[in-house]
Amino acid sequence: MDNIQKKERLLKRYSSHANPQISQMPKGPGGPGGPRGRTIGKGGKPKNTYATIKRLGSYIAKDKLKIAIAFVCVLVTAASTLAGSYMLRPIINNYIVPGNIKGLVAALGLMAVVYLAGVISSYLQSKIMIGISQRALCRIREELFDKMQSLPIKFFDKNPNGELMSRFTNDVDTIGEMLNSTIVQLFSGCITIVGTFLLMIYTNWKLAIITIVMIPVFIRAAGFLAKRSRKYFSAQQAALGAVNGYVEESVSGQKVIKVFNHEQRANEEFEILNEELRSKQLKAQFFGSVMGPVMGNLSQINYALTATIGGLMCALSRFDVGGLAVFVNYSRQFSRPINEISMQVSNIFSALSGAERVFAVMDEQPEADVDNKPDIGTVYGDVELNGVSFGYNPDKQVLKDITLKAQKGQKIAFVGSTGAGKTTITNLINRFYEIETGTILFDGKDIKNYSKNSLRKNIAMVLQDTHLFTGTVMENIRYGRLDATDDEVIQAAKTASAHSFIMRLPKGYDTVLEGDGSNLSQGQRQLLNIARAAVSKAPILVLDEATSSVDTRTEKHIGHGMDRLMKDRTTFIIAHRLSTIRNADTIMVLENGVIVERGTHEQLLEEKGRYYQLYTGALELD
Repeated sequence: MDNIQKKERLLKRYSSHANPQISQMPKGPGGPGGPRGRTIGKGGKPKNTYATIKRLGSYIAKDKLKIAIAFVCVLVTAASTLAGSYMLRPIINNYIVPGNIKGLVAALGLMAVVYLAGVISSYLQSKIMIGISQRALCRIREELFDKMQSLPIKFFDKNPNGELMSRFTNDVDTIGEMLNSTIVQLFSGCITIVGTFLLMIYTNWKLAIITIVMIPVFIRAAGFLAKRSRKYFSAQQAALGAVNGYVEESVSGQKVIKVFNHEQRANEEFEILNEELRSKQLKAQFFGSVMGPVMGNLSQINYALTATIGGLMCALSRFDVGGLAVFVNYSRQFSRPINEISMQVSNIFSALSGAERVFAVMDEQPEADVDNKPDIGTVYGDVELNGVSFGYNPDKQVLKDITLKAQKGQKIAFVGSTGAGKTTITNLINRFYEIETGTILFDGKDIKNYSKNSLRKNIAMVLQDTHLFTGTVMENIRYGRLDATDDEVIQAAKTASAHSFIMRLPKGYDTVLEGDGSNLSQGQRQLLNIARAAVSKAPILVLDEATSSVDTRTEKHIGHGMDRLMKDRTTFIIAHRLSTIRNADTIMVLENGVIVERGTHEQLLEEKGRYYQLYTGALELD
């Protein structure tokens, strides 16, 4: 594969700016469209500018009075700048030329007061707009985070964490920058342009014709540069997203990179992405930085023309010196707000594109029937699946006509190859996904008729991937049931055989865990997850490779604790270590989404079928 093809592949794979909308393509864990699929993306020009602006306006609507005050301050600032500049005319004509020192001091004092009013109003405007923008960002973040909590698991399966995090950081920050300064600068620039132009006409309409002729040149030059600047800045953001995505993946996968000696290739791929970013940044920064000099040179041309012609008019006594000083000052200032407005256009497009990506998440369909279904109440523990079929993609079924029944206290184990549908069954029991056909019953009640929150209160899970939150050991275990007492937490830890190692920690149960429990071993983290499930007292327990992260010795050590954890609970076990499920009441063997064998450990060995082959090692379990 040549460098061009490799670059295109890497940019396509790692760019975090591919499409401003969340992809609705159904995906599932374990497949090509699984959790690593990148579905959120590219900045640039917003799709629906008016709707996005209107929606952003709703977040600052509560501060209408403060916004009005801020814009009054902007008017005062612009007026003081224009008035202060115009005061040069009477100062020169009435005090400097005649040599009236006393009058000059008084006039300069008045000018200082005018400019001081502008400084104060500018300070107030900045302070007010900062407060408005930060309150708006606070509302946006809160709404976005609240929406995250209501989204279904499948949303997080198909959108990588880094992409979602960028909504809270990069996109929200660009919105904040626009609300904080860009809008005010646009308003101020427009006021300054209009005010300057009117004062130039008032000062000398003949000289103003020169500026009128130069206005189309200013606008055309600014539009040309802004258009290309926006194009290259969008490309730069796409390349930056690719670099960030690659760095994120490389850092999290550093162990794998080193184990397989992938360092050289990782460096080569990063160099390709980094070079692409450098190339795009070079063009973006060039067009971004050339705006000032180009507009400045055009301003100098305008300044030179007005100064030359104005000087000739003064020599012919057709114009006063003070008026010429004011006019050339205005002509020099005239291009500055045009330049600022042109530069702000890119910021506005970037912010509106970021807002669209944020709103795309907010507009995602929340998890169904979170609040509008009745509470299922306390479940006894009988679970039944009748003719359940399901697929993450409509055209590919993962489970086909699954039927099983588990009574309270029974242990049901699932074995089979990767992709056979073991984890999918537990996902459906938790209603992380909705089944296509069939029914799932808890105590004879169809779970789709009850709220998911009340349903999940009756289920405890211990997953293969451990996750601990920043906080004390006590708080992490109590996460399983927030109203659990300290004694209940300690008892749960003892049930999971975690109490002894916890007491050896520096502060015991008050030891603070950080970085997902990085100060603990993998086995210790899993023991805390098991303790968390134990404290929940849920009648249904799901163990998804719960002991795969611990060594054989540790697994044997916690065996009695696991037995205590499963006692009187309906337990669903997914295990690759077949030795851990020999005492299950029923073992289900799945292949291609179908239960091909079921029975106890002894019964299945006697049949000498698929389970017998797996257990004796005739076939490797993937």
